[in-house]
Amino acid sequence: MDLIQSIIIAIVEGLTEFIPVSSTGHMIIAEKLLKIPGNDFTKVFTVAIQLGAILAVVVLYYKKFFDFKKWQLYLKLIIGVVPALVLGALFSDRIDAMLESTTTVAIALLAGGIVLLFIDNVFKNQRINTDEKISFLNAFIIGIWQCLAMIPGVSRSAASIIGGMQQKLTRSAAAEFSFLLAVPTMAAATGYKLLKHYKTSGGFTSAEVKLLLVGNLVAFVVALLAIRFFISFLKKYGFRVWGIYRIILGLILLLLIYTGYISA
Repeated sequence: MDLIQSIIIAIVEGLTEFIPVSSTGHMIIAEKLLKIPGNDFTKVFTVAIQLGAILAVVVLYYKKFFDFKKWQLYLKLIIGVVPALVLGALFSDRIDAMLESTTTVAIALLAGGIVLLFIDNVFKNQRINTDEKISFLNAFIIGIWQCLAMIPGVSRSAASIIGGMQQKLTRSAAAEFSFLLAVPTMAAATGYKLLKHYKTSGGFTSAEVKLLLVGNLVAFVVALLAIRFFISFLKKYGFRVWGIYRIILGLILLLLIYTGYISA
């Protein structure tokens, strides 16, 4: 992976992290199209630069993050991230293997797209519209839903937002809690990936450190713009548009795999 490739992947990450289309899936597609080797560092990069995008949430929601009087929000986020920590540790190798599978991404995009076509009509009478009204049990169940995103192509934001709506959160409240929950989730995932790579590979080269720093910076800047867009778009149009997009992309991806243009 060279610098230009890392910037392209980071732009893709920043644009897609907070919309329900799977940032990991899009990065895998971009890596295949750019012919980036699927080595250990590429897998680390794919996870680690998501932290840059997630940190944009801290900046945009700093009043919530640094309001220490609302200690219950921190506890809810901790409870919400527990399922991902447990399952991520147990199935780390299998998750890494799926990061190489474009077919998995295509199928997940299609399945998720079909779900998003109907999700706005499934969950009605939403009553929880602020994080203060979210219970600890709500947070834990949303965290379980979030674990579906360990399958590349599912989308962490889609899984956790749908989980929130299933727990009676409004669309905007579910999206906001999904963003907040992403911070400890991706911080833990990035830390784990970096530590694992450091132990198995003996550290990072200066070139790899440069790629990680540039990638995170680009993802952070792009994500700052993308978050505001998604919240306003979601309130106005719901999920159906994203469902159609996912289905079209999934079908195109399967065609590219079938024709041998990209590897399965």
